[in-house]
Amino acid sequence: MVDDTRWWRSAVIYQVYPRSFADGNGDGIGDIAGIRARLPYLRDLGVDAIWFSPWYPSPMADAGYDVADHRDIDPIFGTLAEAVELIDEAHSLNLRVIVDIVPNHCSHAHRWFQEALAAGPGSAARELFWFRDGRGEHGELPPNNWTSIFGGPAWTRVSDGQWYLHLFAPEQPDFNWANPKVREEFEDILRFWFDRGVDGVRIDSAALCMKDPSLRDLDPDDSLTPETLAEPGQARPPHPYTDRDENHEIYRAWRRIADSYDPPRALIGEIWLPDTERFVNYLRPDELHTAFNFDFLAAPWDAAALHSTIDATLAAHAPVDAPATWVLSNHDVFRHVTRYGRADTSFTHDHEHRRRQTGAPSDFALGTRRARAAVLLSLSLPGSAYIYQGEELGLGEVEDIPDDKRQDPLFFRTNGANPGRDGCRVPLPWSGDAPPFGFSPPGAAAPPWLPQPLSWRALTVEAEKGDPDSMLELYREALRIRRDEPALGDGTMTWLDAPAGVLAFYRDPGFACVVNMSSVDISLPAHETILLASNPLVDGRLPSDTAVWLRVDPPA
Repeated sequence: MVDDTRWWRSAVIYQVYPRSFADGNGDGIGDIAGIRARLPYLRDLGVDAIWFSPWYPSPMADAGYDVADHRDIDPIFGTLAEAVELIDEAHSLNLRVIVDIVPNHCSHAHRWFQEALAAGPGSAARELFWFRDGRGEHGELPPNNWTSIFGGPAWTRVSDGQWYLHLFAPEQPDFNWANPKVREEFEDILRFWFDRGVDGVRIDSAALCMKDPSLRDLDPDDSLTPETLAEPGQARPPHPYTDRDENHEIYRAWRRIADSYDPPRALIGEIWLPDTERFVNYLRPDELHTAFNFDFLAAPWDAAALHSTIDATLAAHAPVDAPATWVLSNHDVFRHVTRYGRADTSFTHDHEHRRRQTGAPSDFALGTRRARAAVLLSLSLPGSAYIYQGEELGLGEVEDIPDDKRQDPLFFRTNGANPGRDGCRVPLPWSGDAPPFGFSPPGAAAPPWLPQPLSWRALTVEAEKGDPDSMLELYREALRIRRDEPALGDGTMTWLDAPAGVLAFYRDPGFACVVNMSSVDISLPAHETILLASNPLVDGRLPSDTAVWLRVDPPA
């Protein structure tokens, strides 16, 4: 591997959702054996690193984000020894490895939580979590008015009458990060995986760890929406459980650990915050290296909106000298091929928005066309980029999963009002013309854990490989050019003059990207050669919903 200690500033990182990537043993669930067999595919795709969603022992109440032991591998995926071999094999193919760390909560099956239940009120074991007496005459009411991000109350009562906090599902009790033992535990977990060769960690729900010690009620002004944020220059009252200043002490300690390794390890945060200034506080030089850019992911397919988002992103990151990240899809959101084919092309986590979007008409051809242009846009912006497994095949959201097949707690805790995230987690199609599409080996004992649509027969790796018009080959060529092009990756950009509805920018030396989001064909700017286009040009003009990479002279 190239010894580049700043690799994370320009890397293209591929997210592997282990349950859905490849099944090696035929039980219908993806596993480490399946991933290892497909590592050459990821090398040939041209990515720089792989991020693995949780693969730890878990009852799977939330598909592995309810972690029972951060130092082992769930048997459905394989063994710890296999994981270490996978890390070594990835390195041999010049692929770096990032693992998920989930610090806000654990599984109700975690040893600590089981000890806390047994120990009873007032015990040291319960101080590792948020156990409290209830309100009301007999403690029959939750300790405060907080609600779960997954819907319903954020508190569950146990047999001795106390309640415990879970900002997600009841099977995911929140840690008490004010307790030094919790901090020591996670610092040791970091060292455990860094010692096994992991190149970085992705930190789940990074802004949620610290809570108001008084557990005060959530006020409407705490909602962290743009409407309730304080005016510029005014202090915002601390939210009782999101983005508290004390979080930064945690990540400064983690950064010291990451920097103690040679080469240093990378820290990547999952941080959803509408306040840009608060967001970039996590990216100060002694904290996290990068964080996901959800504003870009959530933006509609609109030139003005994307222009504004890109400007705001780069302006926010510049003072802390952190690279921006560009993301189109992940395991929590509607796949962008489907989003881009709808009348409303934006995304939010709001339950009502998800409900309205589910089943809304989507033009798959239009969504695919826009998705092809979007990847050229995201891969040419300054910083690093993420690819969610299957987007390189042009997969859309699977929205007709039968209710009895769904597994996401979001669906069940909202009584189906929120369809959940299963539709973007359906196992990948590799080959063949019928399920399991090569996801499982021949003669598999069980079908894939979520049903695959028959329409995916045209979107398998086998069907797209070698087809110059396929999404897969577009990704491969774009990633090849990105690796070879000195202008791409980390750095700066300059906007170029462009008609309404068009994004055009220059990257030094000699590179330009033009994305036509208008409804009419446009002329290309002066250029030496076309490096890559997301769709064919028409009589030398750039059609609607098409992007192009150009070799150009520097702007005057």
